[in-house]
Amino acid sequence: MSDKQDTLKQKRQFINAVFIPAIISILIISTFLFEKGMGWDFHTGGVYPRRIENIWGIFTLVFIHNDWGHLTNNIISFVILGSLLYYFYMPIANKVMLISYITSGLILWIIGRDSWHIGASGLIYSLAFFLFFSGMIRKHIPLIAISFIIAFVYGGMIWHIFPWQVNDPISWEGHLAGGMIGLLLSVIYRNEGPQKPVHVWEDEDDSIEYISEDDDPENLIERN
Repeated sequence: MSDKQDTLKQKRQFINAVFIPAIISILIISTFLFEKGMGWDFHTGGVYPRRIENIWGIFTLVFIHNDWGHLTNNIISFVILGSLLYYFYMPIANKVMLISYITSGLILWIIGRDSWHIGASGLIYSLAFFLFFSGMIRKHIPLIAISFIIAFVYGGMIWHIFPWQVNDPISWEGHLAGGMIGLLLSVIYRNEGPQKPVHVWEDEDDSIEYISEDDDPENLIERN
C-alpha cells in the first residue's frame, strides 16, 4: 500500500471514528440550546430513581445538562472517549456505546438517591472504564497506550464514584453505574474486536510453524 493510500485510509478511519460521537454531541448541544432558548426546564427528562413513571428517563438523561460548564465538560470528554472507542474498537463500538447508554442509566435508576439525575457522565464513565480495562486485558501495546492515556488524563474520575458529602450535588451513583458497566463490558468483549497479534515463526523447510501470543514455542502446529 502506498503512502498516499495509507494516509487516505487513516483519514477515513478517523472520520468514521468521530462521526457517531459528533452526531450525538450535536443532539445534546441542540437540546441544551433549545431548552435555554425557550426558557424551559428539562430537568424532569433526567432520571428519578425507582419511579416507574420516570423509567423512560434512562433514555433521555444524557441529553439534559444543568449549565454551560456541565455541558462543556461532558461534551469534550464524550467526543474524545467516543472517538477513541470507534477508532480502536470499531467492530464492537456500537454494542459498547448502546449498552453503556442504556444500562448505565438503568443501574442509576435502581441505585440512585431520591433526586433528579441529569447529564452524560454515566455514559462517559462507562467509556473511560471500558477503554482503560480493555487495554490492560488485551495486552496489546497500542491499546495499553490508550489505557495509560486514559489513566493520565481522566485518572481523577475514580474519586467521583464515591460520595464525599452528605448532600453531594454530583451524581456519584451515575458515575459508579457507568464505571461498573464499562468494566463489565471490557471483560465480556475481551475476545472480540482488536487482539494482540499472534507471532509466527517458520523453519527453513517451511514444514512447521510456532504460534504463540506469549512467544512460547511449546504451541507447535504441524502442517502438510
